[in-house]
Amino acid sequence: MTNKDELAAYYFHQGTNYRAYDYLGCTLVKKGKNFVYTFRTWAPNALSVGLVSDFSGWDMPIPLAKITDGGIWELVYSSPISLENTTYKFAIYTKHGRVNKGDPYARFSKGLDDGASIVCTESSFKWGDAAWRKHRAKNAAGKSSYYLSYPINIYEVHLGSFMRHDDGSYLSYKELADILVPYVKAMGYTHIELLPIMEHPYDGSWGYQVCGFYAPTSRFGSPDDFRYFVDKMHRCGIGVILDWVPAHFPKDEWGLYEFDGQPLYEYQGKDRQESASWGTRFFDLGREEVQCFLVSNALYYLREFHVDGLRVDAVASMLYLDYDKAPGEWIPNNEGGNISLEALAFFKKLNTAVFAEFPNALMIAEESGDYCKLTHPTHEGGVGFNLKWNMGWANDFYSYLSSDPVYRRYNHKALNFPIMYAFTENYCLPISHDEVVHGKLSLINKMHGEYGDKFEQMRSALLLMMTYPGKKLMFMGTEYAQFREWNYADSLEWFMLDYPKHREMREYVRSLNAFYLASPELWSIDFHEDGFEWILPDEAEKNTVAFRRFAADKSSLTVIINFSGTDQHILIPAKGCLTLDVVFATSPTTAPDKYTVAKERGEEYADITLKRFSGVILRENNGFNKINL
Repeated sequence: MTNKDELAAYYFHQGTNYRAYDYLGCTLVKKGKNFVYTFRTWAPNALSVGLVSDFSGWDMPIPLAKITDGGIWELVYSSPISLENTTYKFAIYTKHGRVNKGDPYARFSKGLDDGASIVCTESSFKWGDAAWRKHRAKNAAGKSSYYLSYPINIYEVHLGSFMRHDDGSYLSYKELADILVPYVKAMGYTHIELLPIMEHPYDGSWGYQVCGFYAPTSRFGSPDDFRYFVDKMHRCGIGVILDWVPAHFPKDEWGLYEFDGQPLYEYQGKDRQESASWGTRFFDLGREEVQCFLVSNALYYLREFHVDGLRVDAVASMLYLDYDKAPGEWIPNNEGGNISLEALAFFKKLNTAVFAEFPNALMIAEESGDYCKLTHPTHEGGVGFNLKWNMGWANDFYSYLSSDPVYRRYNHKALNFPIMYAFTENYCLPISHDEVVHGKLSLINKMHGEYGDKFEQMRSALLLMMTYPGKKLMFMGTEYAQFREWNYADSLEWFMLDYPKHREMREYVRSLNAFYLASPELWSIDFHEDGFEWILPDEAEKNTVAFRRFAADKSSLTVIINFSGTDQHILIPAKGCLTLDVVFATSPTTAPDKYTVAKERGEEYADITLKRFSGVILRENNGFNKINL
């Protein structure tokens, strides 16, 4: 080994090689007219390791040599021709026999049941997103002292079911980019978030049972095709976030499962090793080589594919020792608690490494528990994520919306309680894929009442989501009120746009998104109480809330939403302005253009009647301010 290789191996075993993919897997060096490939894998418990492939034969493995005490095996293979796009596997010999495994660091894979790794060492792709990357850095720097003081409005997409060819086959990365870019841009989304695109055998896992962590799935094309997808998004001003799965992996034979004949990437102890609900293995986050595998993988997508952030899946399953376990099925940590200290240290290590190299990245935790300071910096004692999905808000709000308006007064806390904790973490308000499957109903179908009532209530629900503190996320199909639950095996029901109410809903969402983007009051102070003020938090009997949102320059918008099945009459303090001008409404007939201010009991108020299931956004007009339409 060269000194460089010795250092790479040393740091890998120490847990600090964050470019492990440049050392392990398949790498290429050209020497004269020859193509010299080096194949390396980590298998400390293997009796021996061989290479089987298109170019060397699948029956007689070429042996690899064990080059470190920690279990790295190596083969240097010289070829007079390029081996690009040929396939290979590692033949792992154990005390139980031989098994052919895909390369954990393969950058391209056949996936599915085969799992053969594809030699992919050269890229001809030329990036054209320099302007976007400059814009992203400028956005992050911001013009105020408030954190993430720019709009984030995410469109969540499953590439396999957004749209398909007429024969049911997948669109390619390039085809999807050419369709999604103008659509997402026209709809007013700032980012797209993709359900996992890493190679996975089973479509029904939606991508969450990953075997090929370094390989963008070949279902839609090559790694360079995926680069095209990201680059096209960036050229049009759209950020790309990937759903990333560091918690677990499936038991498919060609994957990481007992890679060298016994648990290696997974925990050794039975109390932590496997998820009973998912039937998958949990990563051993305390093992240095596994940490290198995962941290390098996160950085790989940020470096090699220019993605803008990662949504980290199933954080709670990693963080809590008693997650999905009955009493007696888990062992407390050495402090007697239910927190995995290894997972906690891993998250801090991950986020520190990411932000050291990519300070403008988004690291978003999907965490269903209440661990404190999850989105606080590590140097302040936090875990280091910069956003967290507010799943509690979503669940409570959906329950509220599904109830009969007559009884909503008894659950008014679904509307006002989220503000009690809104500024303890940096939240993203999600209407996600998880909430529109498995009998949970689509968003439109969660609404109580008859057909027409559902559309009216959904407009008001989206108005509340887009005006409450926090960044935003909406799953594909929600924007036009698809009634059917999401089906991963089929395209979205785009034919629904042939019906007027669905076309109108999409146009409403487009208009609401446009208003959000144009209104700093709705995004420049999302994580501090300076950005929010209650006007009417406790109007439970009227099923109504009213509040103000503030921008960093102290400008404000007043939001009033009526979730009652009847019209409601309220008084709004006006603070000396002449009128409250309506700058956005859930429908053209919801409200007049403005409300006149008058004195009531010696105070200045606007007398407002809101129609059933409706909402408005108002701007104070003192005779000098222009209405921000």
